[in-house]
Amino acid sequence: LEGKQKTVEKVKGLLDSSEMVFSVESSGFTVAEMQKLRRSMPEGTTISVVKNTLMERAVQGTEYEKVTTSSLLKGPNMWFFIEEDIGASIKTFQDEIKEMGKKESNYILGGVIEGDVVDTDKVDAIGKLPSKKELYAQVAGSLKAVPTKLARVIKAPSVKLARVIKMVADKQKEEGGGGGD
Repeated sequence: LEGKQKTVEKVKGLLDSSEMVFSVESSGFTVAEMQKLRRSMPEGTTISVVKNTLMERAVQGTEYEKVTTSSLLKGPNMWFFIEEDIGASIKTFQDEIKEMGKKESNYILGGVIEGDVVDTDKVDAIGKLPSKKELYAQVAGSLKAVPTKLARVIKAPSVKLARVIKMVADKQKEEGGGGGD
């Protein structure tokens, strides 16, 4: 009983710090595959096999409570508690199970985000969104391009002005040089 209470408290702690959770059927994974999967996840993602009755207790009174009315608490489940970078965690999981040849048997059953239960398709769609790192790179790339473009715009009139001055000087030279002979 004490061990079960500790598990419920641990899961509550994971739920409190998670932006999203999703579930996968846990049967069919070897110990080595489970270890590889855990190591491959981005920082801030925790994988835990939790008995359904304990998960049901842990979600009571949380934004994940709707899990009890869904089909996610059936069968042996492995839960992914994602603190940040949801897209990267989903992509990493999908890449790993594809590599393991378990895409058909151990797919994402569904999840909960912002208090709403989402099905497999919605979790997949969330996984296709750019990760935090990708978004940072896009923003940084955009910001880096702004000064370069600004420099070109500022530089362009002065280059044109320099050409005009040179043309005027050349013309004066021709006129001045031609009249002095």
